Amino acid sequence: MSRPVKTRLYRSPARAERAAATRSAILDAAAALFAGSGFAGTTVAAVARTAGVSVDTVYASVGRKPELLLAVHDRALAGGRDGTASRDRDYVAWIRAAASTAEKLELYAEALADRLPHSVPLAEALRDAASHDPACRAVWEGLEGRRRAGMLAMAADLRAGGGLRGDLDDEEVAQRLWMTNAPEYYRLATAGGRGPQDYAAHLRDVWARTLLA
Repeated sequence: MSRPVKTRLYRSPARAERAAATRSAILDAAAALFAGSGFAGTTVAAVARTAGVSVDTVYASVGRKPELLLAVHDRALAGGRDGTASRDRDYVAWIRAAASTAEKLELYAEALADRLPHSVPLAEALRDAASHDPACRAVWEGLEGRRRAGMLAMAADLRAGGGLRGDLDDEEVAQRLWMTNAPEYYRLATAGGRGPQDYAAHLRDVWARTLLA
């Protein structure tokens, strides 16, 4: 009696590189179209045409329009690196490596000032579309839940660095971080001719007054 032949999954490096290049072209096209035409004015067909691929390739590589917007948003937050989990972003590693809580907050403020100008318009487009599109709502709620979880993880890291107020638990620290890095807060902090560095200075002041002992 013959034994069943076991097949091995073969992964071609060349095929993986082509897939990554295709996905990058799709995200580049989506980013340009979202910036120029907005979420409502951008179609998956237009993204496919601009990227030089089929609509089915867009769906297979990234997903439908809400997933496209989320992927472009996440790439902006990751400094242009696609497929980077929140915990693996470069500035998260810098914050974790910092010796003190004050230094961690300083680094986070600078990172937000650098990345939010690129990601906030995308987050706002997704939030606005969520008000009438169930698929966008699901993606938006997932993004907000992920952002909240990230702030809880950061609160724990800040706690380990020492220097936080003793009357604040991690939930409250996370809540204050979550509020101040929201798109709405960024817009208010940069209104009236203010810019990203004004926002960073504001965060440093607010966090020092409300989080540090």
